[in-house]
Amino acid sequence: MKASQRSLFLTSVLSAAMLPAAGALAADAATGLWYDHTGRGAVEISDCGGKLCGKIVWLKDPKNAKGCGIQVLANVPAVGPNTWEGGWIYDPEENSKYDVELKLVAADKLKVTGYAGVKFLGETMMWTRAPLDIQRCQ
Repeated sequence: MKASQRSLFLTSVLSAAMLPAAGALAADAATGLWYDHTGRGAVEISDCGGKLCGKIVWLKDPKNAKGCGIQVLANVPAVGPNTWEGGWIYDPEENSKYDVELKLVAADKLKVTGYAGVKFLGETMMWTRAPLDIQRCQ
């Protein structure tokens, strides 16, 4: 193997070895606590086996406590830099699941698009990063 071939081979091997780590780092960008678009709830997004998932961890109105802990996001893989798509998002008010796309547009802004098959007909919301010390519901 020539020196240039070895160099290309090593670059390819190293790049392939770094792909899982890059995916994990990308997921970290979206993990954390997010206020939903209404400001009435907060979702904790986590890395669940290389895909994003999320559940309700804070509710503004204690009368809605039965919603605490509901999983509202699951199986959302990274599809590009700061972009995740696939899996589903659950709307507890409509008791419906939708396809979902998440895009981190700033460190504290997450664009969430829920749709049923056709993305351009979906609904897009902007979620805002919540402080880590919010009082979590039980």
